[in-house]
Amino acid sequence: MRICRFGQSLLAAAVIAPLSMAQAQQPTIVDLLQRLEQQEQAIKVLERKLELKEEADATAAKSAGQVKASERGFSLQSADGKNQIKLRGVLHVDGRHMISDEVDLPDSFQVTRARPIVEGTVGGIYDFRFTPDFGQDRTVIQDAYVTGRFAPSFAVTAGKFKSPVGLERLQSATDIRFIARAFPTSLAPNRDIGFKFEGNVLDDRLNYALAFVNGSNDGGSSEAFADVDVTSDKEYVARLFAHPFAASDSFGLRGLGFGVAGTYTEHTGTAALPFLPAFRTPAQATFFRYRGGTTPTLADGERTRLAPQFYYYAGRFGLLGEYTEVSQDVSRVATTGLRSDTIDTTAWQLAASFFLTGEEASYRGYKPNSSFSVENGTWGAFELTARYQELEIDDLAFAGGADSFADPDASARKATSYGIGLNWYLSQNLKWVLNYERTSFEGGAAGGADRDDEEAVLTRVAVGF
Repeated sequence: MRICRFGQSLLAAAVIAPLSMAQAQQPTIVDLLQRLEQQEQAIKVLERKLELKEEADATAAKSAGQVKASERGFSLQSADGKNQIKLRGVLHVDGRHMISDEVDLPDSFQVTRARPIVEGTVGGIYDFRFTPDFGQDRTVIQDAYVTGRFAPSFAVTAGKFKSPVGLERLQSATDIRFIARAFPTSLAPNRDIGFKFEGNVLDDRLNYALAFVNGSNDGGSSEAFADVDVTSDKEYVARLFAHPFAASDSFGLRGLGFGVAGTYTEHTGTAALPFLPAFRTPAQATFFRYRGGTTPTLADGERTRLAPQFYYYAGRFGLLGEYTEVSQDVSRVATTGLRSDTIDTTAWQLAASFFLTGEEASYRGYKPNSSFSVENGTWGAFELTARYQELEIDDLAFAGGADSFADPDASARKATSYGIGLNWYLSQNLKWVLNYERTSFEGGAAGGADRDDEEAVLTRVAVGF
């Protein structure tokens, strides 16, 4: 009996002991509350870390720059857009075929323009541009300037820039409709060094520009004088251009713009630097120059320019016209002594364009409705162009026989040219241009005869971005 009771006791102890231990290890309510509080603290720490990371990412995004690439070039800019730099370029490969056998110009191909362009903005106000040019087997700085845009009505530019005179000259080389710029551009200055003040007023209906520059020859740039001023004389330039119907409800009136520009300077030339121009045909044959040699004709006094101008663009049609007149004081040591006079030279052009494929014409830029693609069966845009132009030199330039300021047996007194063309815009950045140009002359040959007419076919492959 004792053995049985002892065994029963052992069995009961074996069962009760584990139950007692399990009950002793079970957490209390206090333990559970402590653990819950620890978990809440851990979650709050994780949430704060996530908030800090999101704030850091947002700050990094605000301060990170942006890299862009489009049909207008490549750019790198700050997140707020106030600081940026752009890389662009222009490449023109031209061809010339002379139809006229009498004209002593070879058929040729040349790289007319090869211009990498660096431009940008600093601080959201100051724009800059630097444009070297490696075309035509030379190296020239075309643009090197900075502009402060202090208000829409007031900006200041310092450096080398296009003088604000000729309407066609102020168009970008990628936007002009013909390969060769017209005769009025041959009388207007190209690029010069100095200061320019400009802005838009009257709700952007009127643009003004005033410049104070070194002064460059008709059709020329300051690199003709190694980009330095060789005299103390300066040139004053002024231009007004109006868009009176820019905000009109009438679509047919919004594309009208007209204005006038003028310049004034005084220059005295030397045998080494006569400060006088020569004029060329669209095929780049020289048809007028002043006398050179041991007794050259020199600029000697005032030079003024007057240039009324206009354009009109409506839908697919565009029309551009301008007239330029230059009055130049000249002198020459002749057999009868010193001869002096004022020579007036005038030029005008009227150029029309029409998009066959329905694109909208404009003074600046073009956007084809499609790009050339064999895969998609699209052809890009096609544009027809036509132009008439004249340049005439004062008869006083040829008076005096051997004592004249220009040789009538070598220089024409008038050139008249008409041209037609086809522009094929394969894309926003690539176009092919084909021009036919015919130029006739008054004078310019031996014995006072007329120089032979010039006929040429010009072509260009142009890349611009």
